Amino acid sequence: MAYPIVAIVGRPNVGKSTLFNKLTGSRLSIVDDTPGVTRDRIYGECEWLGRVFLLVDTGGIEPFSQDVILSQMRRQAELAIDSADVIILVTDIRTGPVATDAEVAQMLQKCGKPVILCVNKCDAVGDTPAEFYEFYNLGLGDPIAVSSVHGHGTGDLLDEVLRFLPDADAPDEDDDRIRVAVIGKPNVGKSSLVNAICGENRMIVSNIAGTTRDATDTAVENEYGRFIFIDTAGLRRKSRVDTAIEKYSVIRARMAVERAQVCVIMIDATEGFTEQDSKVAGIAHEQGKACIIAVNKWDAVEKDGKTMDGMRKSLMNDFSFMSYAPIIFISAKTGQRLDRLFELIKYVDDQNAMRIKTGRLNEILAAATTRVQPPTDKGRRLKIYYMTQASTRPPTFVCFVNRKDLFHYSYQRYLDNQIREVFGLEGTPTRWIIREREQKS
Repeated sequence: MAYPIVAIVGRPNVGKSTLFNKLTGSRLSIVDDTPGVTRDRIYGECEWLGRVFLLVDTGGIEPFSQDVILSQMRRQAELAIDSADVIILVTDIRTGPVATDAEVAQMLQKCGKPVILCVNKCDAVGDTPAEFYEFYNLGLGDPIAVSSVHGHGTGDLLDEVLRFLPDADAPDEDDDRIRVAVIGKPNVGKSSLVNAICGENRMIVSNIAGTTRDATDTAVENEYGRFIFIDTAGLRRKSRVDTAIEKYSVIRARMAVERAQVCVIMIDATEGFTEQDSKVAGIAHEQGKACIIAVNKWDAVEKDGKTMDGMRKSLMNDFSFMSYAPIIFISAKTGQRLDRLFELIKYVDDQNAMRIKTGRLNEILAAATTRVQPPTDKGRRLKIYYMTQASTRPPTFVCFVNRKDLFHYSYQRYLDNQIREVFGLEGTPTRWIIREREQKS
C-alpha cells in the first residue's frame, strides 16, 4: 500500500520549501528569496514517531493570476491537493494574513481534506506575538507557530499531521523500480516526455527555456515494469549559468544522474547535435550509467527514406565516445515510439547490471590474445594473466598483467569490443582496472 501524502501549499515566498527541506531532512527543494522558485511538485519521504509519509512541496498559489507560469504553478498545487490525504497551509507571520491567504484558505475549505494552518517565520523564542492570533480569521482552526529555519514548532506540526493520517500498512522495503533520469539541454522536451509517459500534466511545460528548476520524481507502472522518471532542469554551459537559482538546478540535475540507473539523453531533432549535448551525455557516461540517446521532436522534421539513417550515422559520429548507447527517434508530443523507449530502458538496465563468470571471461581473453597479440615495447611483451569482473553498474573488469605501461588503451578497447561482441553490453559503459603482478619464476 502506498504512503499517505501530505501537501504543503500557500502563496509564494512564505517558506514552503524551507519547511519541506526541514521536515524531510534533505535539500530536495531549491530555496531562495526570489518568489516563485519552486514550480513543480517535489516529493520527499518524512518520518515521525515511526510513521512514514510522502511530503509534497508545491509552487506558490496565485489564485487569479493570468501569467502562464503562475497559472500552471497553481494547477500543479491543485493536483497536489487532489492527491493529498492531509494539507498544510503555510502563511507568514511577518506579513500577517493577506488577501491571497484568505483566498487559498477558502479554496482549501471546499476540498474536503484535513487542513493544518502553519504560521511560519515565528523565529523569536518566548511568548507568541500578538500578530499570531490574527490567523484565526482564516477559519481553519487553531494555527501552529513554526520556524522552518530553526525548527521551532515542527514537532507540534508533525504531531497534528499524524492525527489526520489514514491508517496504512507500510509498503514493501524492496524497491525494484528502475530509476530513469531524463537529461538534456534546456527546452528539448524533457518535461513533455514525462507528461506523455505518465498521462497527466505532471510537469510545467512552456516554450520558455529553464521552466523546470528542480529534479522531480514521477512513479510509472505499466506492462513493461515499474519505473521512477526523474525530470531534471536543462544543463547549460557554465558560462551561461548566470543566476543562483540556475546554479542550484545544475547541481540538482547532476545529483539526479547520480541516483538514476538509466539516463535518457534527449536531443532536439530540429536543432541536431550541439556541443552542449555532448557535455550533458558526458556526465552520464562518466558516472557509468546505462544510457539511451532519444531524438525528440521527430514529428517536426521533414523526412524522406534516408533521413533517419543519415541522422543516426551523424549522431554515432558525434557520440563516438559512447558508441554503446542505442539511438531512438521519438515524439513526446504524439507519443511516437514511447513503447519502444520503455523496452530499451528495461534492456539497457539489464545490460548495466550484467555479471559475467570469470571462466567465460578468460575464454574470451584467450581467444582475443591469440587472434591479436598483446603489444610489445623494447623486447618486452604485455602478458595478461587473467581477468575477472569486480562489480556491476557499470560492468567493471580487472586485468592482472606483468606491466601496466604496456597495456595500451587501444588494446583495452580491442578487448572491450571482443567482450561486447559476445555479451552485448549495449547501452552501458564499462570500466577497466589494470593491476600489475610479477610473474612467478
